[in-house]
Amino acid sequence: CLAHDPEMPIIEVRTMRQALQGPSGFLALRFGALMAGAMGLLGLALAVVGVYGVVAYATARRTREIGIRMALGATAPDVMGMVLQQGAWLVVAGMLGGLACTYAATRVMARFLFFVSATDPVTFTCVTLLLGATALAACYVPARRAMRVDPSVALRSE
Repeated sequence: CLAHDPEMPIIEVRTMRQALQGPSGFLALRFGALMAGAMGLLGLALAVVGVYGVVAYATARRTREIGIRMALGATAPDVMGMVLQQGAWLVVAGMLGGLACTYAATRVMARFLFFVSATDPVTFTCVTLLLGATALAACYVPARRAMRVDPSVALRSE
């Protein structure tokens, strides 16, 4: 340091921004954050595909029942509401289970988080709303398909 030796030469002068962008800076943390974000998006996509698959399969298995309901006077919005309600129960159960497991894992996660608490209510709320909205959107496609079931075709199948 210059206080100890004023004759010491100063080398590698650079700005703080340049110092932090290099390999000795925050590059590893940025890469880790990028990978965590990518894994989060992949997890979200897998969750949406899984919810869609379960609701679509359950709806396909109930085609005959839906046909009977429509033949007896159920309207298309009634059928859509029934399928969306079935999907919503799956989504709510999954979200409650996920919140419970996540809250239980916060002690382990607290070591890896910087500048935010492990039980940050804003993060929990935003993630829960995002997952819930995308999962319910995944339930919409099978509900629309069930709404278009022709009762005569459904009753003749199998």
